[in-house]
Order: sequence, then C-alpha cells, then structure tokens
Amino acid sequence: MIKGYLALVLHAHLPFVRHPEDEHCLEERWLFEGITETYIPLLQVFQGLVRDGVDFHITFSISPTLLAMLSDKLLQRRYLKHLNSLIRLAKKEQRRTAKMPEFNRLARMYYERLTAEKEFYHKYNSNLITPFKELQEQGVMEIITSAATHAFLPLVLTEQALRAQIATAIDQHVSFFDRKPRGIWLPECGYSPKLERILHEFGLEYFCVDAHALRSARPQPLFGPLSPVLTPAGVAAFGRDEECSRQVWSAQEGYPGDFDYREYYRDIGFDLPLEEVTSCIHPDGIRVNTGIKYYRITGKGDNKEPYEPNWARDKAALHADNFMFNRQQQVEYWQQRIGRVPVVTAPYDAELFGHWWFEGPLWLDILLRKLHFDQDSLKTITPSAYLHLYSDLQVCDLAMSSWGRNGYADVWLRGENDWIYPALHLAEQRMTELADNFPKPSTVERRALKQAGRELMLAQSSDWAFTMDSNTTVEYAVKRTKYHVNRFTRLYTMLKSGSLDEAWLAALESVDNLFPDLEYRYYCSPKRLRAARPVNGKPRLLMLAWEYPPHTVGGLGRHVFALSCQLAEQGWEVHVLTLEPSLREVVEELTPMGVHVHRIPVLKPDGGEFIHWVFQFNLMLIDYCRKLAKEGLRFDIVHAHDWLVCTAARIIKHSYNIPLVATIHATEHGRNAGIHTDLQRQIHALEGTLTYEAWRVIVCSGYMRDEVIRLFNLPTDKVDVIRNGVDLDFPEKCAGQACLNQEPYAHNDEKVILFVGRLVREKGVYTLLDAIPRILAAHPEAKVVIAGTGPEENRLKKLIQPSIAQKVLFTGFVKDEERNRLLQIAYTAVFPSLYEPFGIVALEAMAAGTPVVVSDVGGLAEIVQHGINGLKAYPGDAYSLALQVIELLANPALARQVSATALTEVGNYNWSRIAQITIGVYERVLGEKESVQGIGQIASTLDCVDRE
Repeated sequence: MIKGYLALVLHAHLPFVRHPEDEHCLEERWLFEGITETYIPLLQVFQGLVRDGVDFHITFSISPTLLAMLSDKLLQRRYLKHLNSLIRLAKKEQRRTAKMPEFNRLARMYYERLTAEKEFYHKYNSNLITPFKELQEQGVMEIITSAATHAFLPLVLTEQALRAQIATAIDQHVSFFDRKPRGIWLPECGYSPKLERILHEFGLEYFCVDAHALRSARPQPLFGPLSPVLTPAGVAAFGRDEECSRQVWSAQEGYPGDFDYREYYRDIGFDLPLEEVTSCIHPDGIRVNTGIKYYRITGKGDNKEPYEPNWARDKAALHADNFMFNRQQQVEYWQQRIGRVPVVTAPYDAELFGHWWFEGPLWLDILLRKLHFDQDSLKTITPSAYLHLYSDLQVCDLAMSSWGRNGYADVWLRGENDWIYPALHLAEQRMTELADNFPKPSTVERRALKQAGRELMLAQSSDWAFTMDSNTTVEYAVKRTKYHVNRFTRLYTMLKSGSLDEAWLAALESVDNLFPDLEYRYYCSPKRLRAARPVNGKPRLLMLAWEYPPHTVGGLGRHVFALSCQLAEQGWEVHVLTLEPSLREVVEELTPMGVHVHRIPVLKPDGGEFIHWVFQFNLMLIDYCRKLAKEGLRFDIVHAHDWLVCTAARIIKHSYNIPLVATIHATEHGRNAGIHTDLQRQIHALEGTLTYEAWRVIVCSGYMRDEVIRLFNLPTDKVDVIRNGVDLDFPEKCAGQACLNQEPYAHNDEKVILFVGRLVREKGVYTLLDAIPRILAAHPEAKVVIAGTGPEENRLKKLIQPSIAQKVLFTGFVKDEERNRLLQIAYTAVFPSLYEPFGIVALEAMAAGTPVVVSDVGGLAEIVQHGINGLKAYPGDAYSLALQVIELLANPALARQVSATALTEVGNYNWSRIAQITIGVYERVLGEKESVQGIGQIASTLDCVDRE
C-alpha cells in the first residue's frame, strides 16, 4: 500500500563557457569534469535500472546553457581530447603504482571506468542529450528546463527581460526534446511573485522552492512542504524537504562526509610531482584536479588512508537504506495527519552526485533499487504526476525566496557583486528600446538584435555573482560580466547609429553562439501602461528613504527593508524610492518580497555641500514620482523616513493630495546634545517641517516620543510609538556561525567583550575605552573587540594606551556573517551609548544569546531590565560600565540567566507584528482623511444652499 511519494529532482547546470581562442581554457574543465564525473555516471545508472526492470521516476532539470554546451561540436571534440588524456594518465598510473597494491587497484578502477565512459560517449556520437531524451521517452525521467542563462530572476528588473529568459529557455528545450517542459527549475530556487504570471503564461505547471518559502506563505500551507501549493496564478510550488537536504547536503550531518567515502580534496594533480602529471594539467604548469584520487576521507585531520571501494559501497548501501527508512517513517506519520498521500520533495544539484560526492550515483542506484524491490509503501513520482492526484491544492501567496545563504538574495546582491546590477538593468531597458525601435529589421540588423539578446542573457548568469561572493575564480567572473555588458553596449550603439561592423558581429556570433534561433521580440514592451490601481486592488504605499540595502549607513536602511517586506507580505503594494549611490545613470528596480525598489542616482555629497546634495536628491525624488504618476501609478499613503526626504515628502503630499506619515529615527538635537552649528540648525528645521506636515508621526520608543513632542511642539496624540524589530531567524543565523575558534579576533582562552556599531560620539565608545583598564585589572583574560567604522575611528585608536594595545582590536567594517560570528563568540556585548533612540544591534545581540551591558538611556533603557535580561550602566560613566562588565565576567551563572531571559523576550520584537501596527496607523490616516473630505463636501453643499 502506497503511503507516500518521493519526488527526486536533480538540477544539472553549468554556465556557458566556450573559448574557441584558447585551446587550454581552465574554465572549460568545469564541463569536462561534469560529463566525466556526473552526467555519464548518472546516465549509466539510469540505463542500468531500466535494463533491470526497476520501476522508478525521476525529474531532471537541464539548463539551456548546459544543453548548448553538450551539443557544441567544438566542446565535444575538446572533451574527447580531455578524456583521452585522462585514460593515458590512468594507464600510466597503473605502471607507476605496480608495486603499491592499494593504489594499483584504484588506478585500474579509474582506467576501466574512463574507458567505459569513452565507449558510452562514442555510442551516442558525442551527444549526451540523446540518452537523456531516450530516458524521457521510456517514461522514467521527466526533463524540465531552467531560465535561459540561469539568471537569478528576483533581481531581473523588467518584465520583458524575465519573459525573454523563460521563453528562450522553453524554445531551447523544445528544439532538443520535441516537447514543452511541464516544470521549471528557478535558478537558485529564486522565486519572486512577479514570476508567477509569466510562468503561467508559458504553460509551466510547477517549480521548487526552499522550505522557508512555504513557512512565510500567506495563508500558512495546511500540509507544510508535504503537498504543493498553488500561486494565485495557478502554478504549483513544491517545497524542499529539509530533512532530505540535511542528510545529503549538510557538511556536518550529510552522508557524503562519511570517513569511508572518497576524499575530494586529494587528487594526483596536486599530490604527484609535476613531471608525473604534465600531460593532464595546464601547459603553463597550473595544477588542476584530474579526477584520479586515491584516498578516503578517513577523518577530520590531514592524515588520509587509501580508498577502499568495497567499504564505500557498503556505506552507500547503508545510507540508502537509512534514507529510505527515514522517508517511510516520515510519510507514514504525516499521511495519518493530513488526510492525503504526502509527497517528499528532494531537490539537489546534479553535480553533487559523482563530482563532489563520488559515491553519489552509486547511492542513488542502490536507493532506487531498494525502493523497488524491498518495500511497497514509498514510491518515486514526478511533480507533474503528483499534481494529477489532487485537484484541491491550497492557494497561497509566496514571498521572494531562494535556497541561497539566508534564504533571499544575499549571495547575489552584496558588496562584492552589487555593482553589476545597474549595468544589467540599463542593458535590459536598452534591449527593450531596441526591440521596440526595430519592428522590421534588415538581415544584418536582425543578427545584431539577436546577438544583443545573447550578450545580455550571458551577462545575467547568476554564476558570475555567485562566484564573486564565494571568492572563487573571481577574476574570470568579473571579466565575463564586463565582456558581455560591453559587447551588448557596442551592439546597442551600432544599432542606434545605423553603422554595424559586420566583421566584428560575425566574430562575436562565432564565440557566443548559443540560442541560434533567439527571438529578440520577446523584449518588446507591453502594449498597455500599468493601470491606475493594481488589478488586485491592494492599497499602494510610497516609501521615501535615503538608504536601503545594500546601501546602508546606519539602522534606518535595515528598518525600512524589514518593514517594507512585511507590509508587502501583508497585502500592501509597496514602492520604495531611495538613493543609488553610484555615478551610473541607472534606475534600479528590485522586487524582494514583493517590494518595488526604485533606486535613483545622485552624485555623492561633498563636505560642506551636504545640504545642497540633500536638496538635489529630493528634486530627483520628486521628478521620479512625477514619472510614476505619468505611468498611471496613484498612491494611498506616502511614508517618509527622517529629514533627508522632507522636501520631497512635503511636495508629493501637496501635489497629489496624499496623506503623509513620517518616521523620525533620531533627532539632530539628540545626536549632538543640542543645536550648535548652522548645519545642525538647518537639519533641525527640516525635522520640524517633516513632523508638522505629517498626518501621523511614528517613533521607536517612549523616549523618542517625549523628545519629538518637546522639540517640535507636537500634540501628544499625533505621535505613535512603534518599536523596531529583529529578524526572528536571527538566532538560527548566529547559531550557524558557531565556532569555538575565536581567531583572528582573540585567542581561544580570552573572553571577548564586543561592541558593534558606528564609531560616532553618541555611541559612547570613548566611555568603553576609559573602562578597559579597570576591566583588565580585574579580568586579564578579557579582550575588547570594536566592530564598525565611522568618523571617530582614528581618534579612538589614538586613545589606546600602549599597555592595553594587545587587548583592544578595531576590526573596521564587518559583513553580516562576521558580525553574527562575533556575536556568537562574544562573552558579552556592550552598548555604552550617550544617545540611542532604540538600539537594534543590542536587540540582535540578545537574540543571539549574548548577555548585554547597555547605557541606561533612550530606547536601550526600555529594552533592558537591569539584572533580568541584561545589565545597565550610567551613560557616560566609565566606572559604572566597568563594574557591570566585571560582574558578568565574574558571574557566569548571571550571564547565562540574563541571556536566556533576553532570548525568550525577543519574539516580542518581530517585524510581522510591527507591520500590522503600522498598517493600523495607515488605516487610521485613510479613515480620518475620508472623514475630513466628507465633512468638506457637506460644508460645500450647505454653502451652496445658503447662497440660493
């Protein structure tokens, strides 16, 4: 009796790497290794299962770029040459290891394996697409597609560019497999709500998402990840099962880390003397992996013992049995609770099987045989087949998500790679311009338009941003991005000027030759402008903020990001107008979590010209808002964050009769303990204007409420206190950074006292420096780490006394991952602020389980209760601060107690609840506005009656 289904989904993808000009391109080896170690071994496994009558069903995604490379004659010839060199090397290894039995039998194994793969490759005339097609026609494999060049779709700007990525992928798939794909692998499992209509438009039935995408869905899926849900457009989303992922992917818990499996990082390309492997490495002497490896993982140390294939086979069988047993228990448990046959979705990168995990194909072979022969409660199924079993799938709104680090766009949009998006987005807009302006191109113009589309798509590949983030072959990734953008730009210029260089175009077509039938008209703009109101009737919010991730200076940007995402998740259409700090004339529009982010380029402020720059920025905001209005967008509320957007907020409010809500994050008076200069007076005046113009004023603490009422003479009932929040996943993020090794920040026997924040006067770092000698006198094992940067950094460093210099470390700017690690290793986190409206970083420290010492000031005083969830010191008092830190160092039980209490309380500061309260403010404003307008209409009517 079938109690559940297992949907195995393998995603095969490599970026398009083809260099006719370079016979020995190192990056082409990515394809050669994939063929040798993954694609042929998996095909051999699947064919063996079919031959032996095993009933199995598997879903295999093959990206269009991989299809293009597998079918390319040049790359096929080069691969065969590569394979022959490996066979010669394996034969040579048999001779070299003749007197080393433990290695000789492995050399013979590699020789036989490589020889069999060559026979397989010849059998299909060097085209591996054919055996995949055969498996699909035999009914055991469902082949699906991915985006054309594996672009990370949530960060693609225009609908036209999204449509081109999807439509081109489907065209490519049909040309190879003679049928349309039923599903799609969204690159990096990157989903955004803007995709669902396009996926539905092209008849795609399903895609996979990470598990957290379902957890954040609205409404919550009744059956969790054990049944797909439908998007409002009717496309099914299958959630990745977390336990399947851990057992196969996890570096700590996953099967591939077993000590009996082959060690990936010990290859003869690096182990042997250079003269022994000359024939298989780069002619310049650059060592590379050959795929011939003689050692097993053995243990966590450097000592490695010879690989024993029989031991590995036994472990693969054991792990396959364990995986099957766990799935059986899982489906049996859930079937009784959800009232339907559950499906466990297990998506993996295909290259894990064979390339990274040598025994992966063997494990898969044994698993599928066990599922067929050894039991009858769990069966494999394809997602499309499962969709035919049930017609009552739940409809849910899904937020933006991915399976990358932290679950969103963190990998593909950060400091290492964010520079690529203004260029990509400009190219997208220019490609639409070209498509619109050439409805009837000449033959050569059509060639140039198609090539422009290819270059844009190649530049959009998610692999380049991923490589920059992971710090591997970064130079190549940067070069590829720039090459394709520059080639596109030259084609654009030529087409606009009417002077095409046909010889250069032909050379380009011979290099970047994928998608020969690319349809450039996919980039044409839609016939109709956006409607005045959204089709779905959502209320529409315009949010103004001078910073928004990845451009952040303080806590304001993180606040606006978290709030805007939650507002969108709770039914508002949110448009954020913010700064693009680069000098590129580009408007970037992203849609994380359904938020439309419009980034407006403005020259950076320069010294005394800061107020002038703010004025220019506000003019740009106003002009951009007018552009949106011309396109038909009408907003219900404008929400301004701090004085830097005051002028734009005021003019937009009056020009379009939109009620204004303002959040004051801090005041100039509070930051500087008064108003002392002309610049401070100007800022103070703008803050006053913003609070006067706003219908409601939002602040983050009772302390701030009292301050703005006092400073700007506001009515007490005009101000709402809505506290800041913390990411509820933050404890898990920090736990993921757990590391007993404190290097390079401190020795492992030292206790880290951590400060994180901007190095400005009001953060109180001077007080901390004054407290350090007293702390060290009581606890020499302490080490103070100051993480952050700011205008006071150099002055603070000069105050460090030589006697304690080895006990104080300034890290400079740290990325989020390093901040999380510091919070994890810190014994205590100290926030000695002189002025602090709220203190998000202190809340994050509490969420990380780190005991905190804070100044008894502002919002910090409201968050921390002394001796209960942290300790307080008098602001600006180094002696008081030192006493509190010494108390925690001397009393570990107290430290554990306050941190445990704090950890239980951070759930009260969640962004979902904060967004709900903010929506309450919006709805109050809209209701009051409607009442005022009604009173006005009545007054006008009475006035007319009086005149009559």
